[in-house]
Amino acid sequence: MSFFANADDQGLTGHEQVVFCQDKQSGLKAVIGIYSTALGPALGGTRFFPYPDEESAVEDVLNLSRAMAYKNALAGLDLGGGKAVIWGDPEQLKSEALLRAYGRFIESLGGRYYTACDVGTYVPDMDVIARETRYVTGRSVEHGGAGDSSILTAWGVFQAMRASAEHLWGSPTLAGRRIGVSGLGKVGKYLVGHLIEDGASVTATDVSAASLEWARSTYPQIDLVPDTDTLITSDLDVYAPCALGGALNDESVPRLRAKAVVGAANNQLAHPGVEKLLEERGILYAPDYLVNSGGVIQVADEIEGFNFERAKLRASKIYDTTKKILRLAESDGVPPAVAADRLAERRMAEVGRLRGILLPRRAF
Repeated sequence: MSFFANADDQGLTGHEQVVFCQDKQSGLKAVIGIYSTALGPALGGTRFFPYPDEESAVEDVLNLSRAMAYKNALAGLDLGGGKAVIWGDPEQLKSEALLRAYGRFIESLGGRYYTACDVGTYVPDMDVIARETRYVTGRSVEHGGAGDSSILTAWGVFQAMRASAEHLWGSPTLAGRRIGVSGLGKVGKYLVGHLIEDGASVTATDVSAASLEWARSTYPQIDLVPDTDTLITSDLDVYAPCALGGALNDESVPRLRAKAVVGAANNQLAHPGVEKLLEERGILYAPDYLVNSGGVIQVADEIEGFNFERAKLRASKIYDTTKKILRLAESDGVPPAVAADRLAERRMAEVGRLRGILLPRRAF
């Protein structure tokens, strides 16, 4: 009873299923959240992270799985929303036994949930998990998969930036604009390449010394700053949060000097209402689950047999969807985050209701 009561208090209701998984011998403690299967099987990555406590892990999986349902709906995929977290330090706990045990729990759901990479998990991990379950995407090219989904995640972020630039400044290019990138990891390193190629100036930061060294050697023209606080108070045209969530909050938004926020991180808004703070300050916010949907488009393409060019073409449409949402927000007088929610909810309701039309049983 306490779980459902706490979920209600936090506004995290609406999930179809939450599964707690444990294998004591390998040290596996995982939670799989399935928010909705209205559009199809739930798809979302597995995050391996040392949460401070179980409550934090559960809260994260509930937030992330809900966001995946909206992301997949906006991306036009026939997939619902789910997410999983493995509670622990991947540097110490990750092993073949743990990943395979986790794979068996996924298989036990019978196809209600497909997993993929997320923070703390990588393509080789998906190959190991796939030894125990069919319901894995984001596998290596050697095993017939899409490989690193960060490639099209970054491409989609870049397309959303182009659409935001056109909305603000009348031209779909970042040439001559200063972009602040927080996080030079999986996605950020590809994103800065697109930005520099387009003629943008890039200011960036990361907590990883290795990532900073990579930036110095690969793109010496990047202006590296010591921390995110320095970054958000810099003179920027666009701020791109590309690390963990919660970057936009009651403390950071008043100090933010960018004209737009377009980034790859999940759950950038620390709480409901932050989107209104951004609007009040005249800062355009492109909803994160729209902006970063290139990755899920890439891994979803595996389900029908991966073709990179087809997946990239689909991810390129993030540009058109972003323009549509920004126009809708302007015409309806609401923040873009509200307009995006409305579009996603409409598709889930309109297409999801078709499940009520009974079809003859088929062989798949």
